[in-house]
Amino acid sequence: MTPSSTLPRQVVIREVGLRDGLQIIPRVVPTAAKLEWIRDAYEAGQREIEVGSFVPARLLPQLADTAELVAFAKTLPGLKASVLVPNLKGAERAMACEADLMLLPLSASHAHSLANLHKTPDEVVDDIARIRDARDARGSRTRIEVGISTAFGCTLQGRVEPSEVLRLVEAVIDAGAEAVGLADTVGYADPAMVRSLFEAVLPIAGDKLNCGHFHDTRGLGMANVYAALELGISRFDACMAGIGGCPHAPGASGNVSTEDLAYMLASMGIETGQDFDALLALRTKVAHWLEGETLHGTLWRAGLPKTMKQELAR
Repeated sequence: MTPSSTLPRQVVIREVGLRDGLQIIPRVVPTAAKLEWIRDAYEAGQREIEVGSFVPARLLPQLADTAELVAFAKTLPGLKASVLVPNLKGAERAMACEADLMLLPLSASHAHSLANLHKTPDEVVDDIARIRDARDARGSRTRIEVGISTAFGCTLQGRVEPSEVLRLVEAVIDAGAEAVGLADTVGYADPAMVRSLFEAVLPIAGDKLNCGHFHDTRGLGMANVYAALELGISRFDACMAGIGGCPHAPGASGNVSTEDLAYMLASMGIETGQDFDALLALRTKVAHWLEGETLHGTLWRAGLPKTMKQELAR
């Protein structure tokens, strides 16, 4: 299990199930269960977790306890707690609770941007600039990352021009974004599309382009991760049990499964720091907390191959 010299030797898997996963599921998971989820994910080796989102509780009551989750996450040494924030008010809450990173969503699709944030993409860019100014004035250490959603297409608008993605990436970097990720929010991408768009964005963003967010709607999530890996991307979002989706992107099923992604990378000799027994034990708990919901992934059913078990036992 030695990685190709062209692939990263280490990859960060950011667990986003507590935000991207739960935002699409109507039930409210008890805070105690979420705290257990964070603790178990940490013990399984995860060191970056998106614990929630600072949106009005009336809109997403599933995420109303985000501040409490950030506070707990910050008690775990070496764990980076990130939160999604849709606007300046949300950013102020993220900074107040000293989240390590705030993820600001910016849709490359005009139609999705209006549906999701009730703003045009350029209005969102202006918000990002205001958030950066507020962050700097406050002296906060919370980093600013922008996720370019619907970068590969949109269920509302259809085609999203790559030129528009490039324009927005340049705009958010000029506005003060410290990191940028590309998201296949609705599962339209294929590996060729991923390679083409990431290759086009890299000269603009450089090492600020550091995350891939892929939904497995049509079974290409893992292949798309690999295409980004080949270009040196070494940080990916994933959801335990493959849950996830956007309320304003009809038909977009879950993200790549955390446990399946960790397995694929480990099989290729790429380090993620994940413990498979602990990951699968956590998946069992998540399945209990979300009983009746559709879950995804295959490792939980098939288990590790004997060859990997022997390798891990050495």
